[in-house]
Amino acid sequence: MVLKSICERIIGATCSSKSSVETIDNSQVPASLKVGSGESKYPNTSLWSGFFPSGFLVSETHSEPSPSEKKAVYFGNSGWAAAVWKVVNSGSMRRFQERVLGTGRTEISSSDGDIWLLGVCHNISQQESTANVDASNEFAAFEQDFSSKILVTYRKGFDAIGDSKYTSDVYWGCMFRSSQMLVAQALLFHKLGRSWRKNIDKPLDKEYIEILQSFGDSEASAFSIHNLLQAGKDYGLAVGSWVGPYAMCRTWEVLARNQRETDNLAEQPLPMAIYVVSGDEDGERGGAPVVCIEDASKRCSDFSRGKLVWTPLLLLVPLVLGLDKINPRYIPLLQSTFKFPQSLGILGGKPGASTYLIGVQGDKALYLDPHEVQQVVNINGESQETSTSSYHSNVIRHIPLDSIDPSLAIGFYCRDKDDFDDFCSRASKLAEESNGAPLFTVAQSWRFLSQTASNNGPGGNLGFQDDDSVAMDVANEAGNNEDDWQLL
Repeated sequence: MVLKSICERIIGATCSSKSSVETIDNSQVPASLKVGSGESKYPNTSLWSGFFPSGFLVSETHSEPSPSEKKAVYFGNSGWAAAVWKVVNSGSMRRFQERVLGTGRTEISSSDGDIWLLGVCHNISQQESTANVDASNEFAAFEQDFSSKILVTYRKGFDAIGDSKYTSDVYWGCMFRSSQMLVAQALLFHKLGRSWRKNIDKPLDKEYIEILQSFGDSEASAFSIHNLLQAGKDYGLAVGSWVGPYAMCRTWEVLARNQRETDNLAEQPLPMAIYVVSGDEDGERGGAPVVCIEDASKRCSDFSRGKLVWTPLLLLVPLVLGLDKINPRYIPLLQSTFKFPQSLGILGGKPGASTYLIGVQGDKALYLDPHEVQQVVNINGESQETSTSSYHSNVIRHIPLDSIDPSLAIGFYCRDKDDFDDFCSRASKLAEESNGAPLFTVAQSWRFLSQTASNNGPGGNLGFQDDDSVAMDVANEAGNNEDDWQLL
């Protein structure tokens, strides 16, 4: 209530002076927040928690709402909406929020344990006094690894998207940017290997420059926000609107297919097949998604147009792990996925503010934050170091795993069949250790699953959840008997 009263006084002061309220360009305001629209959606907690989610700047809260949201907050008049819009964009409110709630920045402590960063363990927790030098070197190696990951953020000043007047994705494009980061890491691993590091003392790799260029902010760049919006129309993507992880994953599937211009796999903008893992063939059944080996093989065959049995593979696994908050039973499993050599991290974050989670230390997830607003850049042959610096960050931020939005998507990159087999082995072991509540399972074919369901009898759960308490926990939370664990 104290925070609310303080903010109300600030808003009141803003409203009391016409000269203090800047003109709002409705063409750059997300559709659901435009003055006069009368409607705005916030995370399903409260209006004020929507404005001030811990660990994020105030201006970062106008982002994609989680699929678990079922309420909307209505503004009574355009003056109120204009005042709120003014306040959440003011520098003073950003500073106020930082002092009260923190910025999300953190110093990494060795006492919190080792760090797993996209399949690589950084042993910074060495305690022996004789190992101080080694621990210091390991932490430096972690910092270099972290800062070498590609950061994609809000941009302003690019060419208008389609027929709209939008020249920026500020306040609404965080899920787009988070997904671009995940795919960018897949391309880095594919073309340069997991051990690649950005080195300012050496000329930049040609493949690295080409990757960044493919994520430029224009229709000419294969994986631009412009082209993502075009590819995702059938999944409800629209300029100025928020999008969820499932629709985002399906959009990448469509975009990769649309970008195919040659049969030469090495020359494809995305030289790998995409497999969006769903609950069943149609992606409409609740329960743990199934990585079907036959489906993965078919994706590879289709991608190579029948020329190859197997190709590099990008797996995207959209999940809903609870209603308003993540079910704590899944947190240890999420932690374990970062230990997979195939790990590409997680599209997730606070409710209403998507980030790209790339590592874990204990119960914290380390992430790259897309919410910084940067000027659009043109990466070319000149001044490359200057133009590429905005695609990296050495600011290490973290978020408690138990506070992330239950709607998320996990990514994995498998270089070849052996790598995929290793992934399946690890995933199966993780499912066995899940006490009947796996994130996802692995099966050879849907025919095998149908036989399993038949053996289980009517109402069988296909072996995905042997512990009925999982479904009951969610049902009790929802207030009905329907298992809402995952509805994709």
